[in-house]
Amino acid sequence: MKLATKIIIGLILGAIVGLILNLVSPDLFKTLNTFLFTPLGKIFLNLINMLVVPIVFFSITLGVAGLGDPKKLGRIGFKTITFFLVTTAIAIVIGLTLSSVIQPGNIGTFDTAGAEFEAGEAPSTAETLLNIIPTNPIKAFAEGNMLQIIAFSIFVGFGITMLGKKASTLLTVVEQGNDLMMYLVNLVMKFAPYGTFGLIATAVGSQGYSAIKAMGLYMIVVVLALVIHAVVTYGSAVFFLAKYNPFTFFKKFSPAMSVAFSTSSSNATLPVSMETAQKELKVPESISSFVQPLGATINMDGTAIMQGVATIFIAQVYGVSLTPIELVTVVLTAVLASIGTAGVPGVGLILLAMVLNSVGLPVAGIGLILGIDRLLDMARTAINITGDAACALIVSETEKKHMNTKEANL
Repeated sequence: MKLATKIIIGLILGAIVGLILNLVSPDLFKTLNTFLFTPLGKIFLNLINMLVVPIVFFSITLGVAGLGDPKKLGRIGFKTITFFLVTTAIAIVIGLTLSSVIQPGNIGTFDTAGAEFEAGEAPSTAETLLNIIPTNPIKAFAEGNMLQIIAFSIFVGFGITMLGKKASTLLTVVEQGNDLMMYLVNLVMKFAPYGTFGLIATAVGSQGYSAIKAMGLYMIVVVLALVIHAVVTYGSAVFFLAKYNPFTFFKKFSPAMSVAFSTSSSNATLPVSMETAQKELKVPESISSFVQPLGATINMDGTAIMQGVATIFIAQVYGVSLTPIELVTVVLTAVLASIGTAGVPGVGLILLAMVLNSVGLPVAGIGLILGIDRLLDMARTAINITGDAACALIVSETEKKHMNTKEANL
């Protein structure tokens, strides 16, 4: 049986077991969750997280060294950032539109008096951009600060390229380090079906049927928006820009999406998503190594959709009508904030708090959606990493065309 099939089976079984235990025997669920589900999920997450920082360093360093030409690096960087910003804006517009049409906040009654949420402090966009360059690379590695690790890796890769033969031994070490990390990813992935089972059983079992039922329409709108964004936005981008069959793209990338769904973390899924893009989608290592780690840090289309739906939902619950200017403000704030809060823990809800503040909606309204946010976080993480892979594929194919055109002109 293929590993992808095993992961999907683990995912489905985990959801079924978690839901049944929650309905039939909550006490048995608590016991099994403590001694079986949580340990399985925690072990898998720890194994994956153990590899994330070294993989990002080795892969980006190798990717930049492989690109060689600084102009090529700049061109790829421009395409990547542009794709991320445009798709994030499209994502939040889809979320705003669907929630305005379906109106999940106008159906049912919600306890606004009991809704509470304390938003954490998020750095400004300017502060985040200024902090990209690490003052202490070792500290950045220890803290897992992805933007700083990416910046340091780009400098090291660029230096290796410029030094040429003088740094050939170091380049070999980086290549071997990258090969070792990919071998370890394959090793860790053998445990993925069991880790996925544990993570999903915990997520579904701890949420409960009552929470899902109360927020059912809100959940449907978010999931529907995620599916539309994946199929229409990514599907058409892959088809028209990369000239690649969207069905083949989703089919080949589905194992990474399954892992993302279970872990709810773009960074934790990074080793799997990179390997899948390189092996299954045939994205060159140099491009995958640059685009996907950057995307895991700043590309949050799934989160943007949640912000769009949640903003309209909270406005409807509190009986507030947003003007067209305020809706434009929501889009701009969410797009800019997605970069400004890169790498901040609980980034989705911090971003939402910033968006709500920008249009004068009560941040306490976030308390209404907290109960089922864990389940939706799984779905939007799967969309986030799919966007990273789509971008890597598009950049890869457009670079091939660029090189072919250049050769033809010569």
